[in-house]
Amino acid sequence: MKELIEFMARGLVDDRDAVAVAEIRDGRQAVYELRVGEGETGRVIGREGKVANAMRVLVRIAGEKTGERRANLEIV
Repeated sequence: MKELIEFMARGLVDDRDAVAVAEIRDGRQAVYELRVGEGETGRVIGREGKVANAMRVLVRIAGEKTGERRANLEIV
């Protein structure tokens, strides 16, 4: 799952090396924290949050496919 999030984020930002994903697990629930370089958060969020919402939907669906009860994406 971390690889999926990194792949999506690296396609959106200029500084690909600054992309980092941290995973926090609690049983079958997982929270993924995405960090990008300074000044590039807006690219990941998108206008009116559309890019961020699309990424969250993909993470949620992929989490269901892998057997996780809940998978959430937070952009920090």
